[in-house]
Amino acid sequence: MLATAAAVFVLVRHLGQSLVAVPRPAGQVAFGAASAATGAQSLASLLAALIVVIASARVLGAVFARIGQAPVIGEMIAGIVLGPSLLGRLWPASSMALFPPSVIELLGLGAQASVVLFMFLVGLDLNPRHLKGHSHVTVVTSHAGIVAPFVLGTLLALYLYPRYATRDVPFAVFALFSGVSLSVTAFPVLVRILGDLGVQHTRLGVLALACAAVDDVSAWLLLAALTGVAKADATSALRALGLTIAYVGFMFALVRPRLEKLVGALDASGGLNRSAMSVGFLGILASALVTEGIGIHALFGAFLLGVVTPHDSAVAEDLRRRLEDLVVVVALPVFFAYTGLRTRIGLAGGYTEWLDLLLIVAVATAGKVGGSFVAAWALGVPRRDALALGILMNTRGLMELIVLNVGLDLGVLSPELFALLVVMAVATTVVTTPLVRPLVRSWGREETAASA
Repeated sequence: MLATAAAVFVLVRHLGQSLVAVPRPAGQVAFGAASAATGAQSLASLLAALIVVIASARVLGAVFARIGQAPVIGEMIAGIVLGPSLLGRLWPASSMALFPPSVIELLGLGAQASVVLFMFLVGLDLNPRHLKGHSHVTVVTSHAGIVAPFVLGTLLALYLYPRYATRDVPFAVFALFSGVSLSVTAFPVLVRILGDLGVQHTRLGVLALACAAVDDVSAWLLLAALTGVAKADATSALRALGLTIAYVGFMFALVRPRLEKLVGALDASGGLNRSAMSVGFLGILASALVTEGIGIHALFGAFLLGVVTPHDSAVAEDLRRRLEDLVVVVALPVFFAYTGLRTRIGLAGGYTEWLDLLLIVAVATAGKVGGSFVAAWALGVPRRDALALGILMNTRGLMELIVLNVGLDLGVLSPELFALLVVMAVATTVVTTPLVRPLVRSWGREETAASA
C-alpha cells in the first residue's frame, strides 16, 4: 500500500508541474515568508516561558508549604524571581531570551483573562453563611479594617505624591488609590492560612473569614468607583457609578433568582454538564464585558457573578472544582509572572526608597491591624483574639497584586511605587502565619472545652 501511494504521488507531482496557479492576492502571506518562521518562534518562546513559569511556581509553592507558609506566597515570590528584580539582574541575556517583549505581551493578555476567572471564584467563595451570628461584629470590624488604612493611606499620599507621581495624575485620584491599596485583605489567602492552622471552622476562624469577605466586597466596590473616576471626568464617573449600582441591583434582583432555579434544575438532573459549563463561561465573560463597558473594570463583573451564584449547590461545588485546578496550576502562575516582570525592585536602589518602603509597610500594618483590633476588642472580642484577627486582616497577597496591576495599567502608579507596594504586599502576607500561629493555638481547644 505504501509503495502504491508513493507511486501515485510521483505521478500526481509529474502532472501538476505544468499547472499554473492564480496570482497571490495583495496582503496574503507569501510562501516561505519570514513571518511564518517568526510565528513559530513566538509560539516556541511562549511554550518555553510557560514551562519555566509553571515549574517555578510549583517548586517555590512546595518549598513555602514545607516551611509553614501558604503555597500561594511561594508562587507570588516565584513571579518576582523570574522578573527583572532577580533573573533580569543576574542573567539579563537569559531573561531577555526567555521573556522577549512579544512573550510578555502574550503573558499580559493571559494574566488578565486568568484574573477574570479567579475573581469569579473569589465571588463564589464569599458564602453569606459566614455572616450568620456575627453580623454586627463582622460589619463593624471589617469596615474599621478598611476605614483606618484608607484614611492613613490618603494621608500617606501627601508624602508619596511629590516623590512618585507624575503631573498628569490628579492628586485626588492618587490619594484615593493610595487609600484603597492599603485597605485590601486577601480572602483566598486567608482561607488557606486558616486551613493550614486548622482553625477555619472555629468560631473566631469563621469570624475572620466573614470579616475578610465583607472587606473584599467593600474594597472592590471602592476600586470599581475609583476606576470609573480615573478613566473619565467627574460627569462620566458619576454616570459609571450610577450604572454600576443599577447593574448590581439587576444582578441581585433578576439574575440571582433565575440562577437559583437553573442551578436547582441542574442539581436535580445530575449536575453540571458541558452545555451548562459553556453557559457558565459565557456568563462570566458577559458580566466582565458589561462592567468593562460601564467604565469600571472587567474584574468586578466576574466577581459579582460569583457572588450572586448559589454557593451551596452541587453545581457550584463542581464548577469551583473544575475551574480551581485550571486557575491555581496555570492561570495564577502566569499572573504572578506577569506581575514580576513589571516589578523592578532595583528602581528602589537608594536608602531613601527603602525607608519609604518601611514607612509604607508600617502605615499599612498600623491601619489594618490597629483598626481591626480596636473595633473587635471594643465589641467584646478578647484582646488576644482581637489581635489575631487584626493580624489576619493584614494579609494582602494576591488581591493586593490585582489592585496594584490595575493602578499601574491606569497610569496612577509609577513603576517605582508599584515595586514598593508589591514588596509591601508580599511582606505583610509572609509575616501573617508566624505572627498569628501562637495566638490561635487555643481557638479550637477553647471551643472543645466549652462544648464538653
